[in-house]
Amino acid sequence: MRLPASSGEWIDRSKPVEFSFEGRTFKGYAGDTISSALWGADVRVLGRSFKYHRPRGVLSLANHDTNALHQWGDQPNVRADVTPLVAGMTLTAVNTFGSLAGDKGRFLGKMARLLPVGFYYKAFHTKKLFPMWERMFRAMTGLGTVDLTSAQRTTPKAYDFCDVLVIGAGPSGLSAALAAAAQGADVVVVDENAHAGGSATYQIGNDTSRRRLLADLLAKVAAEPRIRVLTATYAAGYYKDHWIPLVSADRMLKMRAASVVVASGAFEQPAVFRYNDLPGIMLASAAQRLMYRYGVKPVSKAVVLVANADGYRAALDLLAQGIGVASVLDLRPAAGSAEPLAKLLRQAGVEVQPGSCIVEALPGADGLCAGARIATLQADGSPSAQTRDIPCDGILMSVGWAPAANLLYQAGTRMRFDRAVEQFVPEALPDGVFACGRVNGVHELERRLADGTRAGSHAAASVGFGSPSGAALPPEAECPSHPWPIVDHPDGKNFVDFDEDLQFKDFRNAVQEGFDNIELLKRFSTNGMGPSQGKHSNMNGLRILARLTGKEPQQVGTTTARPFYHPVPMAILAGRGFNPERRTPLTSRHDALGARWMPAGAWQRPEFYQVAGKDRLTCIREEVAAVRNSVGLIDVGTLGKLEVIGPQAAEFLERVYTSNYANLKVGMTRYAVMCDESGVVIDDGVVARLAEDHFYFTTTTSGAATVYRELSRLNTMWRLDCGIVNHTGAFAAMNLAGPKSREVLASLTGLDLSAAAFPYLAVREGEVAVSGGKIPARLMRVGFVGEWGYELHVPASMGGALWDALMTAGKAHAIRPFGVEAQRLLRLEKGHIIISQDTDGLTTPLEVGMGWAVKMTKPFFIGQRSLAAIAKKPQKQQLAGITFPVGYSGAVPLECNLVIDGGDIAGRVTSIAFSPSLDRYIGLAFLRPDLAAIGTKVSIRLTDGAMVDAQVSATPFYDPDNLKQKEAA
Repeated sequence: MRLPASSGEWIDRSKPVEFSFEGRTFKGYAGDTISSALWGADVRVLGRSFKYHRPRGVLSLANHDTNALHQWGDQPNVRADVTPLVAGMTLTAVNTFGSLAGDKGRFLGKMARLLPVGFYYKAFHTKKLFPMWERMFRAMTGLGTVDLTSAQRTTPKAYDFCDVLVIGAGPSGLSAALAAAAQGADVVVVDENAHAGGSATYQIGNDTSRRRLLADLLAKVAAEPRIRVLTATYAAGYYKDHWIPLVSADRMLKMRAASVVVASGAFEQPAVFRYNDLPGIMLASAAQRLMYRYGVKPVSKAVVLVANADGYRAALDLLAQGIGVASVLDLRPAAGSAEPLAKLLRQAGVEVQPGSCIVEALPGADGLCAGARIATLQADGSPSAQTRDIPCDGILMSVGWAPAANLLYQAGTRMRFDRAVEQFVPEALPDGVFACGRVNGVHELERRLADGTRAGSHAAASVGFGSPSGAALPPEAECPSHPWPIVDHPDGKNFVDFDEDLQFKDFRNAVQEGFDNIELLKRFSTNGMGPSQGKHSNMNGLRILARLTGKEPQQVGTTTARPFYHPVPMAILAGRGFNPERRTPLTSRHDALGARWMPAGAWQRPEFYQVAGKDRLTCIREEVAAVRNSVGLIDVGTLGKLEVIGPQAAEFLERVYTSNYANLKVGMTRYAVMCDESGVVIDDGVVARLAEDHFYFTTTTSGAATVYRELSRLNTMWRLDCGIVNHTGAFAAMNLAGPKSREVLASLTGLDLSAAAFPYLAVREGEVAVSGGKIPARLMRVGFVGEWGYELHVPASMGGALWDALMTAGKAHAIRPFGVEAQRLLRLEKGHIIISQDTDGLTTPLEVGMGWAVKMTKPFFIGQRSLAAIAKKPQKQQLAGITFPVGYSGAVPLECNLVIDGGDIAGRVTSIAFSPSLDRYIGLAFLRPDLAAIGTKVSIRLTDGAMVDAQVSATPFYDPDNLKQKEAA
């Protein structure tokens, strides 16, 4: 089915490409799409329809042949009409039960009378049976298969800017680009097709002057340095301030344009008649694309149904390629301006019949198109009773156009229905947006060129390049679209929406049911809700609704156009797997010590330090033992580190945190809890007062950036006299902890470290000696791990030197670095919570035993009002300690295992671990308040369903009187 080679075709015949479809091997050429390669191999059935599983072939070859969706390995729903052919492709049709040829789902077509529009709403929406029906319908109506084990695909994103963005590289778009560039603008032209030229590459009409015109346009564009052309790229949507995502196969380019010219053209519309979906029936433009772009013979003998000059040109193109034309049927009573073209056809022996229509297509024994049953049109537009059959293997339709105006709608364009062209056209365009060509209601080629030149000039002038030239063109002399290309048939199967198998009668039934609003009709009938998003069905659906309700198309209106109008792969939307990874200044030290890394928000932290010959658990427990018995050192540089400075710094913190800070003494610290407006705990940390107007405080690792942004927002809103500084990345921090920590630090600083001079919860600023000198440091006597210890905060550039100095000074006491897992166990022994592990998005301070940190007597803090209301209501849960007996060796719950009481969920475990210090399993759990009393036994359901008992215990589990942090060693 290949035609002889011709100039301008998109395929490279010197590069054959082998692929398989439905288990058979075929050959195409580089530059082919899947559909063109299969059609060229004489494969006529490319897929099955969605609802009735009818055989379908090429319809548009223009990005909306959704009944030709294929599975390619782990890629579902590959659009065969536009996807380039790749060597080695192994393709199968989707939406079939069994093979494409033997699809068991085809029996549904025989049940069409029992499956009217909306049948599923009425027949299956019952409480008892709906779950069963839902599973059945999901299985029956699925398309491609999603492979959850497929390799992750990453796609980059890029950013670009231009003065004028032209969307569409057809004749009007290229003319617009040239005009804008001539006035000095930087122009980007984007087109979804593999090559520029648009309809000028295939709507030839056997006219060599059209070919020369295209060649001239392309040569001028290529020679203009101010124009960049991006092909195989489509504008997926329009967003505020001319922000347009440009999507190609491998990336999304986020384009910010100063002005936009929409030259997106129009979609050729199918006629509606019985069996108009048979393989071999296609849009005339699809046949022209097959011939001129891919060198493929669309049919052997065609009947051409027309209502404009474009259809006559398509018939002439068929003859020029040696393809038989059995008849040209014009829905109009006369050929009008196309009469010269009709005369050429008659001279070639082709029958031209004005005032005629196709009543139905005639299917052959193989289910393909085998003929057309035609009739003359009566005065009321209906076909006469007398019909005639014309044998053919294909029907070409050229009866009208629908503007590709989705981007104009998204930009906020006000549209009106213009009877002169039977389409919606722009009435009022937003600032900086211009339209030209068919989307603007301009259809004749010379007029499209002039309209593009006008739009390009005005777009460039609107952003400061030259003066606008050219005025709006007068209306078309002849309408390019028929107002009613629809033939009703008592036996149906005259399809309006090929995606959803919607017939003419479905619209009549929907309106009869009361769904006579365009938006309601869309949702009830699903017209335009398929993968093609109504590109071939919305206009005819609108015409039908208008006629059934006695309204004008303007009154009916259109459905809302939302991004994305073209399908956008999820991989493109997800973009590259961008996971920012932060590391502290001590990373090289950790690596040298055998650190095993783990993520903590955006940070990488040592989970534990690997010791040769010892497993993970042993290493963690030895790190715990070092802190409890001697001294350990942990990197806490990932904590958020902020400062608030100014006369109203204390007032600011009073509003942000639940505790009092106005009365905090200089040189002391205080625990800080932050809530949101609903009273939910969102962060915690430590606030240190360095001076009357100077506070330094920490946040959780994961909350650092969020807290800083929120505090900045609040300060902007409150306008207090203070400033916020984020030191998170500027400071290194480490915690030296354990009974020997004071001795280690004393060897490096002149600060008085006695309990009297540097008490628990105090903060001091001083110097710490390191190799090569002394460094300034902030030291806080705080202890998340429950031992005497110091948090040391120093400039990031000096963090490595301080770490080395502490490790060297601690050698005499067998100092050990310890990681996050050891720290988590140490804090659990002390009963300290971790925000977002022992809390969730609904947890209040009252539920986790932090009532002591909530000062309701303050005038105001964020969440105060909500907490006051919550305090008046019975508590639903309480965080409590749980323990297992010493020596317990049975199964142990995991975090998030549920507490069960009387068969009901009564809580959940938030933290649990074995404590070497206490020789037992300990944990924290949310419990129903009546179960939270100390000594109560609670039952916890394990992952396998078994139950184990634990006992509610007081916290802290370790050193309950906190003597190890307050008294001298």
